[in-house]
Amino acid sequence: MDELLAQLTSHLRGIWRRRWIGVAVAWLAAVIGAVVVMNIPDRYESSARVYVDTQSVLKPLLSGLAVQPDIDQQLTILSRTLVSRPNVERLIRMTDMDLQAKSSSDKEGMIDRIQRTVKISTVGRDNLYTIGYQDSDPGQAKRVVQSLLSIFVESSLGSKRKDADTARRFIEEQIKQYEKRLEEAENRLKEFRLKNLTLLGADGRDYFARMSSLAEAVNAARLELRAAEQSRDALKKELAGEEPVFLPEGPAAPGGASLVPELDSRIETQKKNLDELLRRYTDQHPDVIQSRRLIQQLEEERKQEIAARTKPSPDGASKRPSFQGNPVLQQLKISLAEAEANVASLRARVAELEVRHNQLRAAARMQPELEAELAQLNRDYDIQKKQYESLVTRRESAAISGDMDATAGVADFRVIDPPTVSQRPVAPNRLLLSLVALAGALAAGVFASLVVSQIFPTVHDARSLRTIAERPVLGAVTLLMNQRSTRARRRRHLAFAGALGGLFAAYGAAIVLLTTVGRLI
Repeated sequence: MDELLAQLTSHLRGIWRRRWIGVAVAWLAAVIGAVVVMNIPDRYESSARVYVDTQSVLKPLLSGLAVQPDIDQQLTILSRTLVSRPNVERLIRMTDMDLQAKSSSDKEGMIDRIQRTVKISTVGRDNLYTIGYQDSDPGQAKRVVQSLLSIFVESSLGSKRKDADTARRFIEEQIKQYEKRLEEAENRLKEFRLKNLTLLGADGRDYFARMSSLAEAVNAARLELRAAEQSRDALKKELAGEEPVFLPEGPAAPGGASLVPELDSRIETQKKNLDELLRRYTDQHPDVIQSRRLIQQLEEERKQEIAARTKPSPDGASKRPSFQGNPVLQQLKISLAEAEANVASLRARVAELEVRHNQLRAAARMQPELEAELAQLNRDYDIQKKQYESLVTRRESAAISGDMDATAGVADFRVIDPPTVSQRPVAPNRLLLSLVALAGALAAGVFASLVVSQIFPTVHDARSLRTIAERPVLGAVTLLMNQRSTRARRRRHLAFAGALGGLFAAYGAAIVLLTTVGRLI
């Protein structure tokens, strides 16, 4: 620690011995600094304030129907990207600053200077933005701020329109793609259902439900067939115990009554049964074919019976029936014919239901695979349909949002303060620069004194001598100052103080003068 203090003391003594060199260097540096500060060009600032109103009456009314973008976030991003390179190049063209650039390097320097100089600030959350720019030409500064304000407003509106158009085109393309996929899925599902219609069923019920329902239908048809057979057998027994009653021969019934009423009744019953079958089945159905064959046989039998009864006798007179049937017997025969037709119809129905039931039972092994494939097709179809409906909904929402932007706009830009230029320059701060120049001049003087003292070292005490000579010092002679030497030293100190005081006084006078003429900020 003592060694360090001794070394510091030695340096200070060397600086003091070379103080006049330091004063000269300080004066020279101060004059150069003052000239530099005075030659720095004045800079004028232009600024403008704009308020962005993001509140709209349509927002709560169209909530859930239209897209509500985060306008505050968009404005924040826009304000931060306002001085991007494309915008700055556009600004240079708008203000004719590109005419001043003689080369590409000049243009690059101009772009970099504008990006560093332009200031965009906001006041809290009030969406109040301030745009500022400094330039040596006040008119140029005002034009730059006005152009930045125009770019700020136009960029916001243009980006909204561009985003809406891009979103609408993208959604339209996606809707076309999903519409095509949805048609393909519908065709696959339709072809699969048509191919496996007999196994899946047209009503969409699953296999086991259809099989159970068909089994119940078979059992019900068998019960109905047994009941019809028992009713028919009862009619046969009753008909077998009925005796015919012979009536005297007489003329035919008035109005052309039928000669074979029992056959006509049976034919009429079969025709009604055929109509019932045709409502449920096609012409190729076995029941329909059998019913038509039975009607044809009954009609042939009727023709033969009428021909036999109307055959002329040998004496030339036509043959007339000698008796008429018992009315009860005739009614029993009609009922028996209806019962026979009902039994035949029920037998055909039971056979058809049994065939269908057997087919379903035979296809039991294929059913799980078919149901799994159908479930997959339905799942793909549902997914495509859901996506398609969602895209259509979003397209309508985008259309409403675009109409809302075109009608009322998302944000309203209001210029609070138009671009103005300060009457006095705002830069440079010559007071601060003058003080800095003065401090630098003093530091330069001290540094010059230190350098000279190190180049031409002097011995100030015995310790320094012992260090330099590397020899033991036996003693030291002290200089005794007389009155004349004391006065001379005092004059030198006063001269040094006067030199430093003159430097400070000169800077003070310069500052007062600049303040008077209005060039000091």
